[in-house]
This record gives sequence, C-alpha cells and structure tokens, in this order.
Amino acid sequence: MKIVTVIGARPQFIKATVVSAAFRAATEVEEILVHTGQHHDPSMSQVFFDQLQLQPPKYNLGIAGGHHGEQTGKMLAATEQALLKEKPDWVLVYGDTNSTLAGAVAASKLHIPVAHVEAGLRSFNRRMPEEINRVLTDHVSSLLFVPTKAAMQNLRTEGIREGVHLVGDVMQDAIAEYVTIANERSTALSDNGLRSAAYALATVHRAENTDDPNRFNSILAALKEIATNMVVLWPLHPRVRNRFSGKLPETIRLIEPAAYLDMLAIESNARLILTDSGGVQKEARWLNVPCVTMRDETEWVETLEGGWNRLAGANTQSIVQAAAAALQIQVSGVSTVRGCGAAARIADLMALVPAQPSSSVNLSKFQDRSPSQGLHRVSN
Repeated sequence: MKIVTVIGARPQFIKATVVSAAFRAATEVEEILVHTGQHHDPSMSQVFFDQLQLQPPKYNLGIAGGHHGEQTGKMLAATEQALLKEKPDWVLVYGDTNSTLAGAVAASKLHIPVAHVEAGLRSFNRRMPEEINRVLTDHVSSLLFVPTKAAMQNLRTEGIREGVHLVGDVMQDAIAEYVTIANERSTALSDNGLRSAAYALATVHRAENTDDPNRFNSILAALKEIATNMVVLWPLHPRVRNRFSGKLPETIRLIEPAAYLDMLAIESNARLILTDSGGVQKEARWLNVPCVTMRDETEWVETLEGGWNRLAGANTQSIVQAAAAALQIQVSGVSTVRGCGAAARIADLMALVPAQPSSSVNLSKFQDRSPSQGLHRVSN
C-alpha cells in the first residue's frame, strides 16, 4: 500500500512522527511525505525532522504566506501534481490547517480516498478558518480517525457514519513517547533562568487573536498583569513578532519558538499555561498543568472537565480571573503520561480497509447546523 501524507504545520509534524513510526512497523506500507511549507521557519519545521527522526519529505512545496484562499489554492495545485506522479492508494491528512484542506481536496478531485486524523472536531465557529477546513475535510474523507466521543457525536449529527473509527489521540502517544526524554535532555529551563512550577507559559498564534488589535492588546494587558506575580515565558509565533508597541516588563520573557523537546519540558514544568492552541490545551491536561484558553470556544471540550482548562476569551479581566482560579488548583507534580495506542490503530485500520474512490462518499449527507448541543462558549 502506498500512502501520501500531506503535512505543513508544527502540530502535524508531531502527529506524523508517531503515525509514520507505526507505518514503518508495517512492512507492507510505503509512506511518502508531502510538506506544503505552510510552517517554514526552521524552529517550527526542520527541527522536528531533526529531533524526532521524522523521515524527510519527498516533496517540499515551499508555499507559505498569502491570504487563506491564495495559499490553499497554491497548495492544492502543487499537491495535485505530486499525487499525479505518485498515484497513491490513500492520502492521509491531519487536523485543520490549509495544508489539510488542500491535501483532501486535491485527493478527492483525483478520486484518491482520503484518511483524516483528528476528524469530527468542531468549535461551531464558522469565522475560524480551521473550522471550515475541518468540516470540509471530514465530508470528503473515506476514513475518519476520531480522537474523542464528542467528535464521534459531531459526525453522527452531520450524517457521517461510514468509515468512522474512534482511535484516540495521536498527540497523547507523542507526549508519552517524548516527555521523559524532553525533561532529561532539554536545557530550556536553565537557559531561561526558570524554576519548575514557578512560571507561566503563554502561547498566542491564532489569527482571530493576532490580527485583531483589540483582542491582541487585551491579551497582552492580561499577561502583563499576570506577570506582576510570576514570570511569563512567551515563545513567539512568527505571526506575533511585529505586534508589540512599548516596553514589556522584565517578567515577560520573549523567546523564539521552542523546539518540540524544549516545549514539552517548558510545558510540563509550568505552574500555569495560557494559550489559544488546541494542542497545548490537551498537552496541559495530560501533563497535569492548569490551563487558561484565550478563545471564545474550544473543540476540545473534554479538557474543560474538572476546571483544569478554563475558557476566558480575549477579555483582560476574564483572563486574569481565570488564571487566578487556575492557580488555586493543587498540582501534585508532572503526571505519568501513557500512550493510548492511536497511531497503531490508525496503521492497522489503513492496512485492513481496502482503498475505495473518495467519490463514493455520499456528499449529500452534509447538512449545516447552527450551534446547539455540545457547544461550549464564553461570553465576555
């Protein structure tokens, strides 16, 4: 079986590491990587291939920047050319980026079946580009690998029932594989003068927060207030580098994007995490670190259980109050993260299910629905 995997963004490199390893264990599988170039900064791309032994991509499309439609269109056209050359049995895509949608559409137009890892997630916010990407990808996929029961229900509500498999979360497999290695090898804490459980970690990258001056300035004001009581370490996404005006307090420490092992060490030793990243929300919960999500909704609704993750939107006081509440949680140290076997299940299922044209998927099953049951929102 020949599988073309389309990746392009930091979280996808991490997920592909464990799934690709599972493919390599199955000798009958040949996997070819197509890197769209969506994340091209070496600290957000090449470092994962170097640190995690992810095989080099056969195709690096070098497509980055531009408006969403422009970028996705260029990726679609270039990915199509790679698929025409390779003629794979399956195209595998991850998550909800423009790379995901481009790979899925290019494959479906060529009648190559699509397998989608992290299928069924919904924020129910159609203003998010990621929401459009994940919905459309699910509706052209023949195999849908679902991480949670809530995601299963989302697909059933939309009429998608065939080819759906609850496999667990490949990110959990990745953390289980690397967190101990990260804490043994990384010097990120000492390099930044940090002590375990004595700082907050902040990550901000979503366009809804970085491209809206009101939201970004509100988040910045909240981080400044939190930094009056503890150090806030902030690895800067490239999108954020030119968003600052004025001087920041010394207790907000800006650093370059952290390599994966360094990021795991920073996350697992933080006292508090403030983020707008879906992946970091999950990692915080698995690592036993309280989290504040600076968004109005989350597709990872399970993380909200027990108050470990709190939705705060982009309102300064809401973020500060949520952080204060999160700091009241008693943390007993880094938890032992166990893999859930999602990567192995994906490899096994792809080996068992014969490839069928993606055109056989009944697209008439698609039905739009307004936010209702399962929607988690916060009002500011």
